[in-house]
Amino acid sequence: MSSSVSSQHDQVLVEENSFARILTLNRPKQLNALSFQMISRLLELFLAYEEDPNVKLVILKGKGRAFCAGGDVVAVVHDIWAGGWRAGANFFMKEFSLNYLMATYSKPQVSILNGIVMGGGNGVSMHGRFRVATENSVFAMPETALGLFPDVGASYFLSRLPGFFGEYVGLTGARLDGAEMLACGLATHFVPSAKLPMVEAALCDADSSDPVIISSIIDQYCEKPSLKEQTVYNRLDVIDRCFSQRTVEEILSALEREVVDQRDGWIFATIQTLKKASPTSLKISLRSIRVGRVQGVGACLAREYRMVCHVMRGEFSKDFFEGCRAILLDKDKNPKWEPSKLEHIADTTIDRYFSKVKDEDWEDLKPPTRSKFNLPPYVIAKL
Repeated sequence: MSSSVSSQHDQVLVEENSFARILTLNRPKQLNALSFQMISRLLELFLAYEEDPNVKLVILKGKGRAFCAGGDVVAVVHDIWAGGWRAGANFFMKEFSLNYLMATYSKPQVSILNGIVMGGGNGVSMHGRFRVATENSVFAMPETALGLFPDVGASYFLSRLPGFFGEYVGLTGARLDGAEMLACGLATHFVPSAKLPMVEAALCDADSSDPVIISSIIDQYCEKPSLKEQTVYNRLDVIDRCFSQRTVEEILSALEREVVDQRDGWIFATIQTLKKASPTSLKISLRSIRVGRVQGVGACLAREYRMVCHVMRGEFSKDFFEGCRAILLDKDKNPKWEPSKLEHIADTTIDRYFSKVKDEDWEDLKPPTRSKFNLPPYVIAKL
């Protein structure tokens, strides 16, 4: 076995049970950040399991204190420096193809989110049929602080959260706990971590791909968690008033009016978070989530692939590389965004992120063909 194949197999552990396959993301020191090898291996396994009549469901979990902290962005940046923007585009092409496969999978995927689940980690879990949160879960889409935008199909799943909660989560990178994930619909179930081995054992004995049966099995171990007193989910009225505004500038103005009225520390902190983020990222993120409200999951991923290719090319802004430098590499946490102010970014510039890449060899995202599978109604609804 070649070293690269060995690496793929080491980074995703496979456990075969009677009717289930348990896949464990296995880079615990990197908080299971998704490498190109991991994504390729997951794609290979999910495609094979869909063809195998003996496999009824797939369980995905992470080793250590994270489910998955995101894509391995540092590796992507190094690849771009070494081989040009196409090296980064290849990573996202493969990742988004996996996201689409999971979103349209004909068998139930159960993701056990017992720990950190951020960025790309949400791409390999939120599109699956069942997402099990625990008291250890921490959700976030922190891309605007990195000069990126919520990708991996986030414009699909964030735009379908209650009210304008998705805009809030996507623009601010706010962290949510397991109870909040369940309340807003990011999680389908909440199971105390001590009961997870029992859930897995019961699922492995289930000779069924029927989502009603799978859900009822998980239900047996569920608890109804209490939202903490200071939960952001109790601020939905303020969030809806402010994050329903048409532009990022208007969202900030609405929040500043709320601060005057309420003297609220949470609102002030939200304003500061938005002011620290990349102005370009905020603008493309807001538009992406808004457009995502009226698109199916395939169209969302295809559009996000265009957007991420423009980000990798750095034609209109190099904020992604500056964000990675400041947050992940030098770690001075002091990125110098350019343009530095929202008002310096024209709508026509944002339009360009949503256009085809002008490169003769470039192609739009071509996700896996799904027509031959008998897709369940909950999948067809996403298309």
